[in-house]
Amino acid sequence: MKTRFSSLVTLKKSAMDKSERVVQSANADLNSATIALEISYNSLADIESPNSGSMSQLLASRRLLNSQRELIEHNKKWVNFAKQQVEAAKEQLKEDMIEHEKFKHLELLEIKKIIKQKNIEEVKELDEVALMTYGKKN
Repeated sequence: MKTRFSSLVTLKKSAMDKSERVVQSANADLNSATIALEISYNSLADIESPNSGSMSQLLASRRLLNSQRELIEHNKKWVNFAKQQVEAAKEQLKEDMIEHEKFKHLELLEIKKIIKQKNIEEVKELDEVALMTYGKKN
């Protein structure tokens, strides 16, 4: 049954679906960031420090360790940012779900009101028909 809230319910439903997709995307980004952080930790563990050799080899190893540590810091920041994005997306989804439920409830109340009004009209019509047929019998 179509009410004045039907189009709003449809609109709120599409906003809620969009928010769900954003949450899924944010979760995927968070998973990617977590995997990248894990890989960077594993890469750091794989780097071996030279026990002997020239000074240039020692400095190159040190630069490699420093760049790997910087990559780990970058990935930590990425994970934190992704977590914030997930939380923000979840909050937006929560708000959209509440809005959708509000308008859905209003639509349901409107439908109940319409049905009640139709039932009252039907009872009146039946009363009129009963009075007309009673009057014809007498």
